[in-house]
Amino acid sequence: MRSSPPQHLPLMSIMGGNAFLLSIIYLVVGLGVEVAWRVRPSLFLQRLSLSLDALPARALELTGLVVPLRDAYLSGRVSESGLRLVFGATTVCIIYGLAVGVGLVMGTLRGLLLYRASRR
Repeated sequence: MRSSPPQHLPLMSIMGGNAFLLSIIYLVVGLGVEVAWRVRPSLFLQRLSLSLDALPARALELTGLVVPLRDAYLSGRVSESGLRLVFGATTVCIIYGLAVGVGLVMGTLRGLLLYRASRR
């Protein structure tokens, strides 16, 4: 007796949903920290803001974009809100890239396991 084929999980849909949710959470937390720091500056909020900026700053540094971005900011060609927008967009790209990477690895492993199971 043959068993029914395994249900296909919409992997890309799940990955996209997870990445979207993580991006929204990150951006809301970042916005909340920025607003709180402007209303009531403290060392804790400043450090929290810097730690949230560390990931996109490192990614921009690795791509060689941090120096031109810093020069544009210091010369006044990019505003602080523009800089925040770049950092936020960079973080969203990182989150989506990680989601796709993890999803591809998990999908490949699942496919290999299903292939091995079907050979038995």
